[in-house]
Amino acid sequence: IPCVGDDNYSVDMSSPSGQKPALKTAGSGQSRFQVTEVTELGAVTSGERTSGGTDGTTGTTGSKGSAGGEESKGRFSVVKFLDSGGIGTDASDVAQNGDTVRSTGSHRSSASGHTNISDTHSNTYYMRTFGHNTIDAVPNIDFYRQTEAPLGDKLIRPTLSELHDELDKEPLDEDGFPIGEESTLAEEAAAKEGTKEQAKGGTIKFGWVKGVLIRCMLNIWGVMLFIRMSWIVGQAGIGLTCVIILMATVVTTITGLSTSAIATNGFVRGGGAYYLISRSLGPEFGGSIGLIFAFANAVAVAMYVVGFAETVVEMLNDVDALMTDELNDVRIVGTLTVILLLGISVAGMEWEAKAQIVLLVILLAAIFNYFIGTVITMESKEPKGFFGYKAAIMMENMGPDFRDGETFFSMFAIFFPAATGILAGANISGDLTDPQSAIPKGTLLAILITGITYVAVTVSTGSCILRDATGDHNDTSSVSDLNCTDAACTLGYDFSICKEGGCKFGLMNDFQVMSLVSGFGPLITAGIFSATLSSALASLVSAPKVFQALCKDNIYPGLHVFAKGYGKNNEPLRGYVLTFCIGLAFILIAELNVIAPIISNFFLASYALINFSVFHASLANSPGWRPSFKYFNKWVSLAGAVLCCAVMFVVNWWAALMTNIIVLALYVYVSYKKPDVNWGSSTQALIYNHALTHCLLLTGVEDHVKNFRPQCLVMTGYPNARPALLHLVNAFTKNVGLMVCGHVRTVSRRPNFKEMSLDHARYQRWLLKNRIKAFYTPVFAEDLRHGAQYLLQVIVLQCTAIICGISSVWCLPSLVPDLFMLSRLFHDQDDAFDLQHGVVIIRLQEGLDISHIQDPDELLSSHEKKDAGMKDVVVSVNMLGKDSEDSNSFPPSLITSAQNSPLILRETKRSAKPLSLTDQRLLEASQQFKKKQCKGTVDVWWLFDDGGLALLIPYLLTEKKKWKDCKIRLFIGGKINRIDHDRRAMAALLSKFRIDFSAIYVLGDINTKPKKHNVLSFEEMIEPYKLKEDDMEQEAAERLKAEEPWRISDNELELYRAKTNRQIRLNELLKEHSNSAKLIVMSMPLARKGTVSSALYMCWLETLSKDLPPILLVRGNHQSVLTFYS
Repeated sequence: IPCVGDDNYSVDMSSPSGQKPALKTAGSGQSRFQVTEVTELGAVTSGERTSGGTDGTTGTTGSKGSAGGEESKGRFSVVKFLDSGGIGTDASDVAQNGDTVRSTGSHRSSASGHTNISDTHSNTYYMRTFGHNTIDAVPNIDFYRQTEAPLGDKLIRPTLSELHDELDKEPLDEDGFPIGEESTLAEEAAAKEGTKEQAKGGTIKFGWVKGVLIRCMLNIWGVMLFIRMSWIVGQAGIGLTCVIILMATVVTTITGLSTSAIATNGFVRGGGAYYLISRSLGPEFGGSIGLIFAFANAVAVAMYVVGFAETVVEMLNDVDALMTDELNDVRIVGTLTVILLLGISVAGMEWEAKAQIVLLVILLAAIFNYFIGTVITMESKEPKGFFGYKAAIMMENMGPDFRDGETFFSMFAIFFPAATGILAGANISGDLTDPQSAIPKGTLLAILITGITYVAVTVSTGSCILRDATGDHNDTSSVSDLNCTDAACTLGYDFSICKEGGCKFGLMNDFQVMSLVSGFGPLITAGIFSATLSSALASLVSAPKVFQALCKDNIYPGLHVFAKGYGKNNEPLRGYVLTFCIGLAFILIAELNVIAPIISNFFLASYALINFSVFHASLANSPGWRPSFKYFNKWVSLAGAVLCCAVMFVVNWWAALMTNIIVLALYVYVSYKKPDVNWGSSTQALIYNHALTHCLLLTGVEDHVKNFRPQCLVMTGYPNARPALLHLVNAFTKNVGLMVCGHVRTVSRRPNFKEMSLDHARYQRWLLKNRIKAFYTPVFAEDLRHGAQYLLQVIVLQCTAIICGISSVWCLPSLVPDLFMLSRLFHDQDDAFDLQHGVVIIRLQEGLDISHIQDPDELLSSHEKKDAGMKDVVVSVNMLGKDSEDSNSFPPSLITSAQNSPLILRETKRSAKPLSLTDQRLLEASQQFKKKQCKGTVDVWWLFDDGGLALLIPYLLTEKKKWKDCKIRLFIGGKINRIDHDRRAMAALLSKFRIDFSAIYVLGDINTKPKKHNVLSFEEMIEPYKLKEDDMEQEAAERLKAEEPWRISDNELELYRAKTNRQIRLNELLKEHSNSAKLIVMSMPLARKGTVSSALYMCWLETLSKDLPPILLVRGNHQSVLTFYS
């Protein structure tokens, strides 16, 4: 039998044309099938069409264009039966990743009359695997792309159903899709977006030098290098300044290693720090950090521009060329500068990169100009403290000399902001050719180069320049002076007057001392300009890029307008304008001394979370965490996160507190909004790890009564079909126990995996949207009983009780034929008791099931919309109760949908039918447990001791906010002559259980005979279910009993007459004492297995619970769930 993928496979061409092929030919045991030869649809442009002639030769008949077009691009076809009259081959151009390769095919005629298919190309495609006709596909990178992948088209690999199911199960439609399967809107949108991007032309991408190294160096080599470094050396000395640089470098290096690890753990898109953190820790941390990081970069633009403007204004003041006054001149120069920078940014990344290179050249020239000047000594500079490299100066400046209240940590706080530019390259990750390679190399090398530069400047300034100098040529001294103790004296100068203050030169007094030392002073000024402008330009580009990535993810819905990009590089022009406005606003303030520490803390918070991301991902030990960059350690990353947090408080403690408060507030907001994203974060991995670990721990620990929690299997069917049942159980299990919504599906055709997963996701989402803490668990079974058995056996944790509802109309005479199905409740109860589970039955007079009002199939998510002919209407997920102000503004059918549909109501053309009065009452009753209960009572009829479950459930209910106004009243059975004694004993027991109650009633008349008319009503109820063996022969009666075991025999009825009367009497007492209760909780009667028929037991339950408020019939598993021991 020829198999798909068989090396000797061939296609039989002998069937007459037009005849439908069969898997087995008539008159032979040889099985065969025929396969359509398929090329990749949508990529076909032209090709040769060959066909097998009658003599087995191959002839070219012409060329043919593709029929699939863009609609079927990236899709694969599947095997179909084909008319055996001929088989055709399209040799076509196949586009993949932008490259076009030629795929050729040919037919070879064999001696047996079969035509063999071969593929002469080295590449393999769907239906052409290894040169043979198999639908199994070889590994391909395009199978693993996401729908929005920018580097190539996403291909769909053959599904398991296509490989495993029957060949003709899913024939193709005219578009090349399996019938009933269409591309999703997300895939179509992504395909259109990809087509647009290709139409725009090639985008500008940067390598690791131009894109990361240069940007990071320019950001780290800030204005600090030229106007503050020498002063820090004067204060802290060479030794401690090197320690400060080393500490800052350690923090940035650890952060750089962590950034490299995250960046090499998969494809990195645009968004910089936000993208790295959000994809690692999830949208909560990512969304909070992304917003403040973008804001920090926007305000940093103002900081750098104001620094540039202040330098320009100082130069204008020196030549008496101020336009107005110093403050307004700073505003004017700053405004003009930021407008110029905005123009460069809007012109495109290519122009911005060219500007950065020019600024880098100027900055490097200024640095080399300084070092050249240190070896050129001039006598005219000596009075100002510069003597060239002298050992005496170096030794004197080696130690600290803190003045004006400065300390080591204040010096560190001043220096560290200079090191916060390490993410300048990562922030434009979307514009890098290979972010996984560029970010590690560029960032770490930039940290190394700039760290060495800062140390070199520290050592050179400390070795060449005195701390204090007068600038007066006359302040000289004799080298032979015996009182000479400082370096200036040994060099022939006496600057001792500076100890009294007033000196203007030296490391401690002149911020422009590097200009004095350099070979050409104006070049240092140009270096200051270059450092400020390059940092401002980098921040002006980083802020919109990060903000655009944040807005694309729709974490904050109101900001989605800034997600739009323009041009071939998807430039965030709206983000540029927003950043410009923020920067201009702070420039006009022109006082950034207060905001600057907050900005530094925003950057440090980002670094801390990047480090924590690596630690968290490593701790989660997810198989998906496998970065190609191996030089990191989770404990080092954790230490880096702690260091970043410590540095935040060192820089400015109040700014650190404010930063943490802002991050926490944004985290809480995003957590509350719960954005609909799933990025496979390490938070999810760690939650799974902890859940798995704790579940395994629980299996090794025996249950203890003090730790008892209700774990309920609730037979809800579709969760939105019985909301009253769901809300009531949720009221006493929420945050206390476990609720599993069981659904037994008895379908003739078992749905495929896609349908099952969609249904499961749909109803689980409905539970989450309605804030019901439960698991939806459907099973497929031949009947309800087997399904319930499956559910009881697959629940992982020990189930406390199985909870179900009872129909209010099951006993009507018209429903007698359905009694067999309804009596499954009786057998489910038997199964639960056999497995040592309790049983709870809920009865509402109006009923529980509203599925005939609300169709479960109308629960749709936003990405499940397919039919263009149907209008999607977004509705509120809030339940509309009868007291709602808006309940009258909608038709009843829409209210129903709003109450049960979590996301979208599909509005069809058919008009909604008005609800009947019965359905309106049913709908109103279905929402009664969701609302807050007004003052009333929960009546507990604890007639039999089942371990305390009948008492625990009402206690848990009344502890909830919605039921706190309801008080517990307890009813127990007793003897008339011991009523007071029984009441006191029960009160003592409840006191030991620490359960509050409002009253205890002892019923001494339970065994009194019921009223005659109630007995007659019971007789009428059971009449249709009687066996009536007296009216037939014994053999016929036995045969009928065997066929219909639910029927009630006269002997059985007489045997349990006393128990029947008790149920009738209890109903009378319930109506007398609890007719106004909000809820009744009652001990459920038991029936011994094998002796009581299901019909009689169901009649007992019907009689007991009819014409009453909502009632719970409870029977625990007779294991204690309450204890008074500590």
